[in-house]
Amino acid sequence: MADSTSGSILRKKLAAARAPETDGGPGADRSWRLALARAARDSIKLALDVTAMTMRRMGLAEMLELVPERALIAVLQGPAESLGVLIFSPDMLASVVEVQTIGKVNRGAPAPRKPTRTDAAMSAGLIDAALERLDIALEDEADLTWAGGFRYASHLEDARPLGLLLDDADYKVLQAQVSLGLGQRTGQVILALPAEGCCAASSQDDADVPETSPHHAFAEALAERVEGAACTLMATLARLSLPLVEVTDLAEGTILPLHTASIDRIRLEAMDGRILGEGRLGQNRGMRAVRLSEKAAQRASQPAARATAVAPAVAPPDPPETLRAAG
Repeated sequence: MADSTSGSILRKKLAAARAPETDGGPGADRSWRLALARAARDSIKLALDVTAMTMRRMGLAEMLELVPERALIAVLQGPAESLGVLIFSPDMLASVVEVQTIGKVNRGAPAPRKPTRTDAAMSAGLIDAALERLDIALEDEADLTWAGGFRYASHLEDARPLGLLLDDADYKVLQAQVSLGLGQRTGQVILALPAEGCCAASSQDDADVPETSPHHAFAEALAERVEGAACTLMATLARLSLPLVEVTDLAEGTILPLHTASIDRIRLEAMDGRILGEGRLGQNRGMRAVRLSEKAAQRASQPAARATAVAPAVAPPDPPETLRAAG
């Protein structure tokens, strides 16, 4: 009887130990669960267990409502310049920082504070390690088309710029509840990636074009020409006309009203004033950036049209001799 009881207890312990490995079903949800836990263990020696995982499809506005206050917001860049986001709750971020500075996770909630650039730098390695493991786990899975190929690009101090930085499209959101430091603390990790991915599609497109094809040779020649050319563009938020007397009176602290300015309509202009495109103001790797929109500038060809209008007309040919003789 004693042997039977001890054997039953041992089987229960083994089943409990295997539960995190088998929970979650196939695809990105289970793969992300394992990738996150193993990356935390191997890269920063953080004991992390995913206690619950949900995967939902939602719009940008709905996804932004999930961002906790004072969370670390990491912007991810993926195939075809697509953008995603990975969010550490304050408890998760504090645990990542503590285990790398003091070697352990403190019990209880951390003191409230805003994430810093240093916090982002200390988290970037873990983020990339987890995303790399996710890629490997999804090599033979259909979810690779939307969940593969993303890496850490930059971080945001708060969630307000996300609405401008990310495309207004559907996102697949993996929301994980995690236990940290062998139960010392609990936290949350949110991974949101564009629902319509292009990782596998872009790889297939590249495979369909042989390197020796005329198209490939032309693309290489064109790239060599373009990369050697210089082009100066100006990003214009708004234009303002003032009398010369007001311009000469401008001083530090003067406020100029820009009634037509809008950060989601930034014009890209050439040196001759032509409007080449439009975009919206955003951020990339901590610097200001303009994300181009598909809308083409309607006035891009106006200078060429004016040049044609003022070109001298060609003189008509001389009349034939028979008409000249007839008068």
